[in-house]
Amino acid sequence: MEYTYLGRTGLKVSRFCLGTMNFGPQASEADSFAIMDRALEHGINFFDTANVYGGKKGEGVTEQILGRWFAQGGGRREKVVLATKVYGDMGEWPNDSRLSARHIRQACEASLRRLKTDHIDLYQMHHIDRQTPWEEIWQAMEQLVREGKVTYIGSSNFAGWNITQANEIAKNRHFLGLVSEQSLYNLNARMIELEVIPVCKEYGLGIIPWSPLSGGLLGGALQKTSEGRRGDANMQKNIEKNRSKLEAYEKLCATLDAEPAHVALAWLHSNPVVTAPLLDHVPSSSWMAPCVYSTFI
Repeated sequence: MEYTYLGRTGLKVSRFCLGTMNFGPQASEADSFAIMDRALEHGINFFDTANVYGGKKGEGVTEQILGRWFAQGGGRREKVVLATKVYGDMGEWPNDSRLSARHIRQACEASLRRLKTDHIDLYQMHHIDRQTPWEEIWQAMEQLVREGKVTYIGSSNFAGWNITQANEIAKNRHFLGLVSEQSLYNLNARMIELEVIPVCKEYGLGIIPWSPLSGGLLGGALQKTSEGRRGDANMQKNIEKNRSKLEAYEKLCATLDAEPAHVALAWLHSNPVVTAPLLDHVPSSSWMAPCVYSTFI
């Protein structure tokens, strides 16, 4: 496994990040444990989750699964760079969501309990909060950093000007500010190249692409359909919507004698601002090497 620095920090993370959004609703606890064990065995030390993952509002099911996995010991927590998120609706009351100082504090404390840890390595704002001033947000985050409960702050689904505003205000407060941005980015969704990537380069943010295979479209969707693995109705709709592009893409992959998923991930890794695409499972020890070390691109 290759490792790289997370943005402009001195923190080293694997070139893949294990995404855990499906832990609980789709993957059982036993399967989730096996996926995390396999990730560590293959050198993936970067795990991403969120307090809203798991399908049951306010319960943080996915974080609880990670917490029970960490509790098994064996150096699991010490080996993992742990990222989680704040913003989402965690209850029925008005202050149970967003980025007020109160909610940031309460959400962080709750995540720490569920994750059975005393610190979060990367605490990400899941979405922009247009109602809460940055001074309030940064004051809350700075306090968590001072207390040792959070080490770095990141963003997710931010526009370029959101990142600029956040980091300019952080700079005025003599605070490190955002060190990463988690965005939708793949060969089929490249909008962040217009503003987000240039801003991340300017401010030294690492990019963590989510949905690197475009919901499975870039993983050989046409071939799987021809083999009878049709998937759900939404997948079929997306395939038909993108059929001409997918036909050209899979033809290119065949010319390269490469798996479509490998090409999609290698393309992301060819961009120096990309830190680690999110993967929701780790199929085999031989699966990752072509993605990281490939000379396709």
